[in-house]
Amino acid sequence: MSLQVEKLEKNMAKLTIEVSPEELEGALQRAYLKNRKQITIPGFRKGKVPRQIIEKMYGSSFFYEDAVNELIPAAYEKAVDECELELVSRPEVSIVQIEKGKPFIFTAEVAVKPEVELGQYKGIEVEKQDTTATDEEVDKEIDKERESNSRSITVEDRPVQDGDMTVIDFEGFVDGTPFEGGKGTDYPLTIGSGAFIPGFEEQLIGAEIGKETEVNVSFPEDYHAKDLAGKPAVFKCTVKEIKVKELPELDDEFAQDVSDFDTMEEYRADVRKKIEERKAASAKAKKEDAVIEKIIEGAKMEIPDAMVKTQAEQGVDEFAQRLEMQGMSIEQYLQYMGGSVDAMVEQYKPQALKRIQSRLVLEAIVAAENLEVSDEELEAEYSRMAEQYKMEVEKIKEIFGDADKANIREDLAIQKAVELVTEAAVEK
Repeated sequence: MSLQVEKLEKNMAKLTIEVSPEELEGALQRAYLKNRKQITIPGFRKGKVPRQIIEKMYGSSFFYEDAVNELIPAAYEKAVDECELELVSRPEVSIVQIEKGKPFIFTAEVAVKPEVELGQYKGIEVEKQDTTATDEEVDKEIDKERESNSRSITVEDRPVQDGDMTVIDFEGFVDGTPFEGGKGTDYPLTIGSGAFIPGFEEQLIGAEIGKETEVNVSFPEDYHAKDLAGKPAVFKCTVKEIKVKELPELDDEFAQDVSDFDTMEEYRADVRKKIEERKAASAKAKKEDAVIEKIIEGAKMEIPDAMVKTQAEQGVDEFAQRLEMQGMSIEQYLQYMGGSVDAMVEQYKPQALKRIQSRLVLEAIVAAENLEVSDEELEAEYSRMAEQYKMEVEKIKEIFGDADKANIREDLAIQKAVELVTEAAVEK
């Protein structure tokens, strides 16, 4: 195999790869051996037709496709190893020459990793985030816990009030005629929830259990059932059950039930602490994002479109893998959502570009600051991963190959760069 490399504009390169006639002939023969059982020609037993006869009958290019599909990946992989450039996209392949007895020649246009010219990356000014927990936030968190520990009490001695949880039967009429989908039995409805069309729930306030109540409403003009949109309707409703939510008292007994603390004062202090920890983690992430965003703005780099496309395609692939873990294929998802893979790739491109820019500037900072990862730091990462996946450290090491271990080192160095620029940032 021979290789020629031509640098193109916008960080693209063109690899011209030449495979020997002998290698092409070998691939053609393997394609013949793989396919001959499926080929039938009168006068020959199935699977016994000579290759020369097949090529004479169907053309000399009959086995080219299979041969090319075998040769290109292997030849391209060798070319990438020989090439001194760092290639960062999937190749766009074009066949230049394929003919028996001659070299097989193809080209691959591919993106080259861009060089980065850093601007300022230390002392970046960012907005300071407030991480204190307000009394209102603490109250809201405690109210959530209070709601989750509430119980429902059946009420029989009064009519419906706002906020009640009811069970109703109803039937709707338009111009005196029942309509499809307008009837319900034992339907759970919380008054004030807005689950029904405007005006419906309010008119049930004051209704008594077991007594029919007439509700007069009009369907919204944009109602999904076009034959009902904008029309007045009458619903005959009967309330069958009323329940109210009873919340526990905010006392020491409540604190003991929902936490490891003996008093409300201790429980409230712990809730405040957890809110502030969450806010601090969020503020840290926002600060990192803001710092990196400003570093990107101050840096110079030309990102090739092919690199962005490849990153976006990888994003779609990762999304498809997550879907498969949930029992759904990407095809089923796209059919349900009414989209296409190409459209998804386009949607992913902005975030793909951001990921590329972030990684490139951080790699440039690693190089500029000569940030290195020690063997001890790598071991600590293995231990963290082992704990996360509930595995032995040695088993983790066995799973990862040399390339994986190099990637882990790179990721740890990138994290050091993130910490360096974040700690050096100025909050105002």
